Amino acid sequence: MVQSSLATKSQSFDLVKSEIEQTIKQAESSLERFQENRESGEDLQNCVDYLNQLRGIFILVELRGGTLLCQEAVNLANDVPVGANDDKNILLTTLNSALFILRRYVEYYHQQREDHPELLLPVINDLREARREKPYPESCFFDVDVKERPDFCSGLSLQPLEGGDAEYEILARRMRLTLQVALLGILRERNEVVSKKLVARASRGFARLCQGAPMGQMWCLLSVVADTMLDRAMGFNKARKRLLMRIEKYAREVVYVGKVATTKDAPDSVIKDLVYLLYRSGSANPEVASVLSAYRLAPSEFPDAILEAHSRRLYGPGSDVLKSLSEALQEELNQLKDKLDIIERGIEPDLAELASIADALERLANTLVMLDLNRLAGIAREEATKLRQWEEEKRLPAEDELYRLADSVLGVEDAVMQIVIRGITSETDALAGSERKRDESVYLQEAIWVVADEARSALTLAKRAITAFIESDYDKLHLANLPGTLRSIWGGLQMVNDPQAASVIARVAASIQEQLLDAREAPAPQVLEALADALTSLEYYIESIGRREESNSDLLKLAESSLGDVGL
Repeated sequence: MVQSSLATKSQSFDLVKSEIEQTIKQAESSLERFQENRESGEDLQNCVDYLNQLRGIFILVELRGGTLLCQEAVNLANDVPVGANDDKNILLTTLNSALFILRRYVEYYHQQREDHPELLLPVINDLREARREKPYPESCFFDVDVKERPDFCSGLSLQPLEGGDAEYEILARRMRLTLQVALLGILRERNEVVSKKLVARASRGFARLCQGAPMGQMWCLLSVVADTMLDRAMGFNKARKRLLMRIEKYAREVVYVGKVATTKDAPDSVIKDLVYLLYRSGSANPEVASVLSAYRLAPSEFPDAILEAHSRRLYGPGSDVLKSLSEALQEELNQLKDKLDIIERGIEPDLAELASIADALERLANTLVMLDLNRLAGIAREEATKLRQWEEEKRLPAEDELYRLADSVLGVEDAVMQIVIRGITSETDALAGSERKRDESVYLQEAIWVVADEARSALTLAKRAITAFIESDYDKLHLANLPGTLRSIWGGLQMVNDPQAASVIARVAASIQEQLLDAREAPAPQVLEALADALTSLEYYIESIGRREESNSDLLKLAESSLGDVGL
């Protein structure tokens, strides 16, 4: 079975989004009523039914994280008895939190158009732990077969042991202690840099102790993982702490069982978790690339740093709060732009206005610092300093200085508008002072959405006009304005830099003109079918314009093929 395309998944999701949101609200209401009246078994059962309904929807739209979360939520709800006492409060609280996060994830997916089920893993594991079930590993949603393993030690130069059993015992105990110190520092959240270095040192020591035995492969891989985590500044979440605690058991075996413990293979689950950390790091270092290429993997395009930022966004303020915040900041920026416009026009220029603008920029900077958008705040403060300097020099800024100031303010405004889409994350802050790509501009995105709306309307009009043309026994009056309408869309697509789609639109417009309007005879059925197919393919393609997904150029090729088949 061919996996559904991102565009198809997004379209399917859009069709059921309102139903998902309504069902989540109904589940929350039922749960709230049960908490108020613990004897109301009907409300508890309704909550379970709504969760099962949500699970079915998520299976249909292929959201793996939502599916698993609903499944675990149902299991937890079934553990809550009618008439539950206060000792079940933890279960009900966890279930409430899960529904809240699920609602936020639906909102997140609608904005991002990307499914990242690993973002839901913490709350999924909270549900399992509330039931005293074993939590899922971090690699739960990572699909890779680690049964066939490369030589993880090939890139490490390990000195052989020379002192026999005595040296083996001493080194084993020392390396285990090193690992324990590192693990203790990690659990107590003390200096993670040092802890990572200790893990790397201990793992290389255990790899030496294994002397090429099977268990040595795990220790060599752990060494690469520890170095990569240090290089990429990856943190230790609960799942990673559990993984290291599990690995420490193998260190204990090396000490107390001896060399026999090194002759067995490490479990596939441990290797998979370690490979996942390399994948999630996003590192392109040679030692990482060597391991990943053995499993036909490339570093993740959604690395740990971005995952953490999106996780903060998911568990942080909602879109309604972000929208209000963005609007408030934009209002302040609009006042700034008005003042700059007055100075630029030279309408009664007043040096006191410079101080007023500087004050506004400093207030804005303080707000941005509180939101942890430090780069944006830095830009605002830098421009405020320049304004203070111009005021001290008792001069108005030169034209080029004024334009640079206006450009900085527009850059901050662009990033502030992105808060609604990106959230308060490092990605938003990274827009400050950087050369933004065309598709990162809010203004360009708005232009693309306008072009997409116009294109959809034009294509719908074209299909209706051709239908009316056929039903009226080929009355060309129905098609009179059609080529001009389609050519106007051609210009819009050229403007937003989509020449391939513009070319197909131009071919369709030319075909309608030549084959339907200018022809003296009725068109052949094949020509009408080809035009219908081309218009439908274009309509599907336009659906993806303006979204955060890669445009499906195969749809344009399909439209071109439809036209080419009948010589259009």
